[in-house]
Amino acid sequence: MASNLGVVELSVAIETVFDTMKDRLVFDVGHQAYVHKVLTGRRADFSTLRQFGGISGFPKPGESDADAFVAGHASSSVSIALGMARARTLQNQQYHVITLIGDGAATGGMAYEGLNDAAVSGEPMIVILNDNAMSIDRNVGGMASHLSRLRTKEYYLGLKQKYRTLLKKIPGGEAVYKVTHKVKDWLRRALIPTTIFENMGMTYLGPVDGHDVNNLIFLLRTARDMNRPVLLHVMTQKGRGYIPAERSPSRFHGVGRFDPETGSLPIGNGKSFSEAFGKTMCTIAEENPKLCAITAAMPAGTGLLPFKASYPKRLFDVGIAEEHAVSMAGGLAKQGMVPVVALYSTFLQRSYDMVFQDIAMLRLHVIFAVDRAGLVGEDGETHHGVYDLGFLRQVPGMKILCPASCAELSDMLTWAAAEFDGPVAIRYPRGGDGGYSGSDWNPAAGSVVCHRRGTAFTIITYGKLINHALTAAELLAEQGVEITVLRLMELSNASLEALAVGMPLASNVLILEEICAGSGIREAMAWAIHKEHPDITVEGIDLGHRFVPHGDVNTLYQHFGLDAQSICDYILGVVHNEN
Repeated sequence: MASNLGVVELSVAIETVFDTMKDRLVFDVGHQAYVHKVLTGRRADFSTLRQFGGISGFPKPGESDADAFVAGHASSSVSIALGMARARTLQNQQYHVITLIGDGAATGGMAYEGLNDAAVSGEPMIVILNDNAMSIDRNVGGMASHLSRLRTKEYYLGLKQKYRTLLKKIPGGEAVYKVTHKVKDWLRRALIPTTIFENMGMTYLGPVDGHDVNNLIFLLRTARDMNRPVLLHVMTQKGRGYIPAERSPSRFHGVGRFDPETGSLPIGNGKSFSEAFGKTMCTIAEENPKLCAITAAMPAGTGLLPFKASYPKRLFDVGIAEEHAVSMAGGLAKQGMVPVVALYSTFLQRSYDMVFQDIAMLRLHVIFAVDRAGLVGEDGETHHGVYDLGFLRQVPGMKILCPASCAELSDMLTWAAAEFDGPVAIRYPRGGDGGYSGSDWNPAAGSVVCHRRGTAFTIITYGKLINHALTAAELLAEQGVEITVLRLMELSNASLEALAVGMPLASNVLILEEICAGSGIREAMAWAIHKEHPDITVEGIDLGHRFVPHGDVNTLYQHFGLDAQSICDYILGVVHNEN
């Protein structure tokens, strides 16, 4: 809501100057793409926005030719746009390439890799830097400070254009302009500090008012006609025109239902996993002065605002720079601190190599708080946390814990900080407890919990799926089918083989996972069971091999057969076939 209200005029100007069905407009992240979607033929579909089977909340080429590229993770747009510009040149085609990147995404290092290459490429392209002084939370770091200084720079582009137009009307005016342009450029650089973008070789225009649509149209046409790499620095206000969003842009970033008259949001029911994490961090920090937290531009989303308030010197917000966050954690741990890296599962993917090289190889005591593990709902393909388990299980020495409740998360985090001495990942979902609210975490007693016993079937699962498994067991009991329900709390490779020994297993085992096929534990668990019990049949239900679409989480559970009724029907089908 806040992101899109901030770019209404800018989006109108872009669609006025460019034909985005042919010209390529690349969004960075894509939170600000709604106005673009409305203006490119999808206004009638907005009632389906972010719903299962409806239009996506992010740019999606499958929806419309006007969506040039998928966007969900930050800082990649300049690289993508440069690739498109080079493809245009190599194929002798005629179209314009524009990228819209926010100042939050500009805190990520990849943006500068792209800008560095684009500047020397000579490829005509426009990078629009949408500067609202925020990503989701308030921006931090050197780039935020640099952009803040640029906002005070005197605006002179309009005067320059009028001067050139005037000289063109008089004989010899173009030659005069060339001489005076060099003098003017020398004076400007002497009096006004150059920008990092100019030092790279980009032509820099701005900063300009991002809510003056007529001036934006003029500037975009000017940038387009320069026929070179241009960076247009646009200043906008998040939530523009809607007072509640202007006052609280963070609250209206990923807003659900709310009262449009007052801007009030529904009060949540119960504590979330993120809140439980943040509260536990404060408790541990009170006793352990070595504990510190690292986040990548999301202290609010990861539940770390209370920690930030209580221990500001031990909270490091590095901006949208997950690779840097993990490597810095390695440095902290090597010198005796206990760093906790709080990242969403989907963003942890960006630091895969650093987890290997800078943490695991030295067996450093770094805790990864993997938030939003599993389905996240309406954000869709780019945000579901359904791959982290697959790559974390490949990291030698990595302990992977999976709590089923907020209380269990708290117990696991406390243990990981005080008693474990290597890398450990604790993965937990969005939202709060789904029914089960206890804690069975006791590493000395083992990492498998038997919630229910029966002889007809065995379910093995982990995390919040235990709630669907137990409800399915109750439905089956009503049909006279009693099953065993087992929950795993540790998912590391070494633990799976040990868990297979002595498990109370029926002749049929069903493994339930809120993870994409190949990224979960099914194959490893089935192999471990087969070695101990070769006659047992092991099957599984997961999210399949394709990218998971957007939609309400409960709808997605039903779609993939992971809701209680679908689990019950699956087991009844197997039991009846055998009988």
